[in-house]
Parts: sequence; C-alpha cells; structure tokens
Amino acid sequence: MRDFLNYFLTTDLDILIRILVSIVLGSMIGFEREITNKSAGLRTQIMVCLGSCIFTILSIYGFSTAVTLYPLGDPARVAAQIITGIGFIGAGTVLRQGLTVTGLTTASTLWIVAAIGMACGCGKISIAVISTILAVAILVLIRIFEVRIMPKNLKHLRKVKISFICKYSEYEEVYKKFNEIFPEVLDYNHKTVDEEGDSLKINAKVFCNEKSPVMHIYKQLDDMKTLKSVSVKEIFE
Repeated sequence: MRDFLNYFLTTDLDILIRILVSIVLGSMIGFEREITNKSAGLRTQIMVCLGSCIFTILSIYGFSTAVTLYPLGDPARVAAQIITGIGFIGAGTVLRQGLTVTGLTTASTLWIVAAIGMACGCGKISIAVISTILAVAILVLIRIFEVRIMPKNLKHLRKVKISFICKYSEYEEVYKKFNEIFPEVLDYNHKTVDEEGDSLKINAKVFCNEKSPVMHIYKQLDDMKTLKSVSVKEIFE
C-alpha cells in the first residue's frame, strides 16, 4: 500500500494539481453564473472544466504507448473533440422567444470554461488562471457597465403587453404602483370582469429595455401581491 501511495505521489502529483486547479477555476466562473441565476451554474461549470481537463490529460498521457506503436496516429484528437461536445451543451442553454434570444453569454462561458480546463490539462496553469480572472472580470464589469453607465437610449426597447386582475377596491393603489414601476406606458385600459363589479381586468402596453423583458416584468410585478391572473408577453411588430 505504501509503495502504491509513493508511486501515486511521485508520478501523478502534477496531474492531481492540474485537476484540482481546474475545479477551482471552473467554480470561479460558475459562482458568477450561479448568483446571476443562469441555467448553467456552479456545478455545470465545474463539471465542464473538470471534464475538459481530464480529457486533455488522457489525450496527452493516456495514449503515449499508442504513439510509439502507431506513429501516424493522433492522440490529440480526443482533446480536439471537446470543442464539438461543448457546442452541444452550449446549445441547450440558448433559448429563443420570437426575436429575443437568451443564454448566449452562458453558452460562451461553457466554451471558455472548457478552454480553461484544457489549459489546466496541458499544464499551462498560468494561462488558465489569467484566463479565468479575465473571464470573471468581463462578466462582472460589462454587466455593471450595461446597467449603470450605458445610456438607456442605446438599448433596444421592446414592447410588452401586460394583463392582470385586481379587486376594484384596490384599483387606485395598483394604478399608482403600476405607474411607479412602468413610467413609459403606451396604452392602459381596464374593465370589470364580473357582474358585481368587484374585480377589474387591466390591460397595458409598456416599453422595456431589458434583455429578457418578460421575466423582468414578472419580477417587477411580484411586489404587487394583490394581483391575480397575471399575463406578460412580448409584442413583435
């Protein structure tokens, strides 16, 4: 048993370090995706980075005997197929609703995480670390720039239709709150939905400059607890 441990420590210590580094670096990007509530979060990013690292290690060291026996072979093909495989995983994170496409940034993070894992597998730890720092910085800083610095008139405005039902007695409060949340209202009307006149249905059209306007508006309306039967959809013209 001791001989086995000595063999492992002397032979595979460098490989073990590469694997551990890939987990740490993958978790750094995964954490950023997790706290922003993206589909490919912490576990996904770690697994992609770790898997890419292991495949690259196997591509380098797992076929050393095969290269001697078959000089015309190309063991690097295993690592090369990582890019193709990541393409399938990344495609699963991209969603399209009408003209709105979401998930492209998350798909690109899977791509860069795979590259970082491959760098770890090749032993290029410095490249992997620098790439991770740059990737996290881009994800965080560009988001801050888009939200706080970029003028709203440079963003693409989307039209969204909102329909919901509220009690007649709460209409004034709902109307006031609605105008606070959505200052740019294109159309607004209401009508009773029962014979007693106790409930009102409000239909409105608003502008929204968020990348995912439907989800953003649902979150905004979540504060208005008295609403019921809420419907939000983007208008394509």
